[in-house]
Amino acid sequence: MPEILTPAAIYIAAALLVPFLPNGRARQLFMLLVPVAGVAVFWTLPEGTYASFNAMGMHIGLMRVDALSRIFGLIFSIAAFLSIIYAWHVRDTVQQVAALLYAGAAIGAVFASDLVTLFVFWELTAITSVFLVWARRTEGAYATGMRYLVIQVFSGVLLLAGTVLQYRETGSIAFETMTLGSPATICIFIAFGIKCAFPLLHNWLQDAYPAATVTGSVVLSAFTTKLAVYALARGFPGTEILIYIGAVMTLFPIFYAVIENDLRRVLAYSLNNQLGFMVVGVGIGTPLALNGTAAHAFCHILYKALLFMSVGAVLFRTGTAKGSELGGLYKTMPLTMLFCVVGAASISAFPLFSGFISKSLIVSASADQGHYVVWLILLFASAGVFHHSGIKIPYFAFFAHDSGKRPKEAPTHMLIAMGITAALCIGIGVYPAPLYSLLPFDVTYHPYTTGHVITQLQLLFFSALAFTVLMKTGVYPPELRSVNLDTDWIYRRMLPVIMGFLSAMVGAIWRGLSQFTEYYITSFIRGIYATHGPHGPLARTWPSGSMVLWVAVILGMTVLLTYV
Repeated sequence: MPEILTPAAIYIAAALLVPFLPNGRARQLFMLLVPVAGVAVFWTLPEGTYASFNAMGMHIGLMRVDALSRIFGLIFSIAAFLSIIYAWHVRDTVQQVAALLYAGAAIGAVFASDLVTLFVFWELTAITSVFLVWARRTEGAYATGMRYLVIQVFSGVLLLAGTVLQYRETGSIAFETMTLGSPATICIFIAFGIKCAFPLLHNWLQDAYPAATVTGSVVLSAFTTKLAVYALARGFPGTEILIYIGAVMTLFPIFYAVIENDLRRVLAYSLNNQLGFMVVGVGIGTPLALNGTAAHAFCHILYKALLFMSVGAVLFRTGTAKGSELGGLYKTMPLTMLFCVVGAASISAFPLFSGFISKSLIVSASADQGHYVVWLILLFASAGVFHHSGIKIPYFAFFAHDSGKRPKEAPTHMLIAMGITAALCIGIGVYPAPLYSLLPFDVTYHPYTTGHVITQLQLLFFSALAFTVLMKTGVYPPELRSVNLDTDWIYRRMLPVIMGFLSAMVGAIWRGLSQFTEYYITSFIRGIYATHGPHGPLARTWPSGSMVLWVAVILGMTVLLTYV
């Protein structure tokens, strides 16, 4: 195999060729071959590092193949394949090129064996994915895309800073297990945390995914956050603080998702919830827990894509994804409704669906290691996700009150993509052995024990009963035509008020000082200058590097205050 032939190289080369191909079926077929070719490159390779070389004394490895990178590379490729089918109707070259580059960058980051290569692909995912938001071509999408881009690029800057510090401390840039504690590893950890949507660092997710195009949100749901999960599993397995971060991630989105009206924002919150399970698995760090993280990431990409596909099909046909404006669509979109229910059952971890066989690994690992409080939190979060995604999404989209809308069924290509994804969700749930055989560690686990099944069914029935009672009594929050803010209220509402107050105060002080200095200080300085000539710190020559640093700091602050 030529050293340059990596999966990422195939995606990038294909993306560069796409604009020169006829915009139609030929281009779509060409794009459909790209994920297949990408898998063919790495699937049969034995474990090891390929496409490696030395640059400026640093060892660069473009493709490290092992069990962890192989399973993430496979599911990223499957996600790319399914999203291309789903977007068969799209004739927007920008979206097509951006989707290929984004998928290729994510896969390139998964196979990176060093932090420099990881940084390059890390930033490439940010730069390419934002075009899936901007492709909606609205003023709101542009503003949201700018905030998303600034936050994602800032994550890359932290990763670069950590890489530089790590090289200075250890003389190595290898992407391997790290111990949290040094400035280098703290920077890298926070960079991963931003992309993984840790609590207080998560608002970009709920902003960007619902703002993307119908097909763009499907693509976005697959790569960015799961790349961060992979990075945490590779770099920080067994880091205890991740257990508690993940536990919080499973809890707080539940309450926001219940009151949210935009169904794509509900899915974004539930995505945050599911990431929490994976982060808990990384924090526990045992072979069983890490297997659970990898398996849950695999299954999550599929059922979350299926839910975004079904809600996207509703948006495509009706022009809205707001629960207050939907309902009764099962009458004319029965297949879309059926696929949505499969996705809802999968994310809710119903037995015989994919979420059950992956989530059970993480829940069992938390109990095995004595994290009983975390175990209880995960059980509560499992009931909560059934409440807001398993029931709310299909109920308000397809049932609830009759909106009077009678749209056509989703286009055939969308139904094919949803059908394949739904089949995978059911197939993996019924027969998990092939997925388990791909997991990083050789651990025997049987999800369909009496205890596991009964416990999960009890949780699901209790959640369904609670939803029914709340709906019948009118206590359940109604679908209001509003936009909810969570912690982004700090910078959307509070911070502008504070900045406005400080600006007015500084302006008043500055005007007072200007009047004072106009007569006294200016005259004094002029007298000194006339007597002795220029001198003092302001007259000295500053090094150009220092000036560049301060210019960069000022520009960075300007960008943050403008777009975030």
